[in-house]
Amino acid sequence: MPTLFFYGTLCHIPLLEAVLGVASGALSDRLRPGALADHAVFWVKDQPYPMIEKALGSSAVGVLLHAVTEDEEERLRYYEGAFSYHLSEVTIRTDFDPVTALCFYPMSQDQMRGTDWVLADWVRGWGEMAVGAARDVMARRARYDADTASNLRPFLMARHWSRMIARRDAGQTTRRYRRADGDVTVHKREEGYRGFFELAEFQFDHKRFDGTRSRGVTREAFLAFDAALVLPYDPATDHILLIEQLRFGPLWRDDPQPWVFEPIAGLVDAGEDPADTARREAMEESGLKLGDLEPMVQVYASPGYSTEFFHCFLGVVDLSEFTASSNGLASEHEDIRSHVLPFETAMGLVQSGEINAGPLIMMLYWLGAERGRLRASA
Repeated sequence: MPTLFFYGTLCHIPLLEAVLGVASGALSDRLRPGALADHAVFWVKDQPYPMIEKALGSSAVGVLLHAVTEDEEERLRYYEGAFSYHLSEVTIRTDFDPVTALCFYPMSQDQMRGTDWVLADWVRGWGEMAVGAARDVMARRARYDADTASNLRPFLMARHWSRMIARRDAGQTTRRYRRADGDVTVHKREEGYRGFFELAEFQFDHKRFDGTRSRGVTREAFLAFDAALVLPYDPATDHILLIEQLRFGPLWRDDPQPWVFEPIAGLVDAGEDPADTARREAMEESGLKLGDLEPMVQVYASPGYSTEFFHCFLGVVDLSEFTASSNGLASEHEDIRSHVLPFETAMGLVQSGEINAGPLIMMLYWLGAERGRLRASA
């Protein structure tokens, strides 16, 4: 059985356990510290993972995993394979004798070097997301090849970032019930569907308002993402900017008119502030550069069955010289047309039903309530 050496994110033992599908602590008697001489580890510039380079006189400190089984090696190859790494034989220094080990070494050096890699910094910023995403990636091993799973990984990271945002920005409980430990118990999760989205089937029970315990309940939940939505508004001209695109919900509902007016919107990337998402999406979808954003509301899209959560913003901007056009990322198969409309015209489209996307209607009514203040300060 071979020994493997890790110098980057897999030195975070919870991540290694997630990739190998073992319980916490199961690897402890097979792990040893080690170092690869004449090498150094750096952040990849603007990326949440490291790179390794030859560097005379330096040492890449890492972890040795002994007695790696065939299945474990296959799991590691699947997890690392899409990063253009291959297993190379290296000699690792230890506190005792040198050890011959295999190391996932890059096949090319086309990555841009950032600052020196510090594992503890990565764990603080990215560890929880990476461990969750690793479990999700490995759960798809029978369904997807390594390249496909790797392409999904940023979105899986984003889903776990959404969970972190939910805990960080939990809403107030001045009138509604405040959850305590043990109030909700999930007993079992079935395999469900795991793709870009997930459909989770699970069994749970919960504390009722009368203090008793509910019977076991089986439900399904649609696991989506956090999204940032922004409505550009010019208070000087009282105009807004909307986008229009084909939407699959109306299409599969057999709506004969599946092109929909919406606010600018996009998924919040892992580690990204939702306001930065809104600015990025405004540029991608309309070519509009936004500055300061005013928070509107933060809402669940459909809390009865979906995790989808909206961070809504108003972007105060000069639209007087904006030229409507078609935009969108070709890599995401987007075909988006922008419209600049007077506020009253947009509200007329709400009344006629031509605007029928709930988030946009909500944001327009929010703007209606704040419009006087915004126009007075223009």
